[in-house]
Amino acid sequence: MGDGPPVPDRRDLGEGRGGGLTRIDPAGGARLAALDCGLVWATTWMDDANSCLAPWLGLPPLPVVDWPFLWVDDEITAVDREWVAAHHPAPALLHRVDHRCGLTAADFAALEEWVRRTRGCGGRAGAAGEGS
Repeated sequence: MGDGPPVPDRRDLGEGRGGGLTRIDPAGGARLAALDCGLVWATTWMDDANSCLAPWLGLPPLPVVDWPFLWVDDEITAVDREWVAAHHPAPALLHRVDHRCGLTAADFAALEEWVRRTRGCGGRAGAAGEGS
């Protein structure tokens, strides 16, 4: 299905018939459906994946996975945090690491604590605006 993510960012779709979807090979849907596994959408597209992507790929509506996730990066901005807070309803932690050090014991401790707290809480513990 090409290099990079199989599905472009919605902002890159453009206008016109199919927009940026034309960059996605529709034959990829049949290849995915032929896999011996259950398929789900795990994408920031959320439910839009079923209305926009599934028809293009010839796939039936699929369950949308909505789980907590950790984003560990050396470049996390307020824009990233705002986008995740607005578009990801499950708990999310955006944790910035120092590019000079990489992941340290303190980073792992913060990630482990967030996972522990999040698993024990049904709410939005560790929402995108929180954490490092």
